[in-house]
Amino acid sequence: MRQPAHGGNLAWAAALAGCPADAIVDFSASISPLGPPKSAIAAIQSQMGNLRHYPDPDYSDLRLALGDFHQLPPEWILPGNGSAELLTLAGRELAELAATLLITPAFGDYYRTLAAYNAKVLEFSLLSAEERVLLAVARRLAGYELKQLLSTQHRLPLTAPFTDCALLLNNPHNPTGKLFSREAILPYLEEFALVLVDEAFMDFVPPDEEQSLISLVQEYPNLVVLRSLTKFYSLPGLRMGYAIAHPDRLQKWQSWRDPWPVNTLAAAAAVACLQDTEFQAETWQWLPPTRQQMFEGLAAIPGLQPQPSAANFLLVETQQSSMQLQQQLLQHHQILIRDCLSFKELGDRFFRVAVRSKSDNQHLLTALHLVLSEGVLSAEL
Repeated sequence: MRQPAHGGNLAWAAALAGCPADAIVDFSASISPLGPPKSAIAAIQSQMGNLRHYPDPDYSDLRLALGDFHQLPPEWILPGNGSAELLTLAGRELAELAATLLITPAFGDYYRTLAAYNAKVLEFSLLSAEERVLLAVARRLAGYELKQLLSTQHRLPLTAPFTDCALLLNNPHNPTGKLFSREAILPYLEEFALVLVDEAFMDFVPPDEEQSLISLVQEYPNLVVLRSLTKFYSLPGLRMGYAIAHPDRLQKWQSWRDPWPVNTLAAAAAVACLQDTEFQAETWQWLPPTRQQMFEGLAAIPGLQPQPSAANFLLVETQQSSMQLQQQLLQHHQILIRDCLSFKELGDRFFRVAVRSKSDNQHLLTALHLVLSEGVLSAEL
């Protein structure tokens, strides 16, 4: 069975570990351990009788709920079959521009959608060759330095305008977990023809710290924000995401896709989740201290260097092979971590782990300590 490029492939992990899939403790997919919310389950059950009917093609109730949640008119919101579907629609539009500037290391689906439409890609790395850690965005995303980098890497004139180019980035950044400030991104709304910000993990940032650009969408017709409900609310199996952008752009995207992309159960669950303020508050209370405990536990293990994160995962640099470490954790402890081989800038010396329950996190820390300190890994390298 081929090694997966994404996290969460329990069938592959179970085959390698020699155990049932439900025995795997999955740290590879960054899904909240607190959900799904009871409200979402109740909403799904309430809609079972409506499975004999087609969904509302306009998703009126869902768009109203999303509009109320973000204080936007519903026509500025387009629900999708996960944010992946909406990213694919965006790829078609990105390919119409001269180039797309991609902040790297980047989520693999960005390359997929850009390649599907033969879009030209200019890569801009946020990782320094010397430090191997994420550089401060406020410094690296300064307009002059960005253009200087492009002129060096791609032989573009230093004064080259980006009025026919797009900027694609995610915030918080995947896989580093770095939170970009709103002010660091704002200047590029004036310079690029299209700015696409994937905020799949922004829900995990408490309201008083979040840096979403959603409030600026009505001011900038060239701004598109993608959001996901699957990670924060633990609903990846339902595939639920949405785009926020100018209605003219969303109407165009709607004309490109198949009807009824969101099923009845997903739409009902999404409405319930958006209204579940108790679950949201519980998540914001749970994540920061649990993530900090996990960060400190990883940092205390010789040979591991975790990076600070604003999301529900941690990127960890390791002196050992992350692929070998992944295999040993599976075979000896039935734990799955995410190797970073799909991020070409990171390679085999980084891995990523989701923040799970305190007991699961401690299980991971104990297993890592055993594998790295008692020679289980080195004996097979």
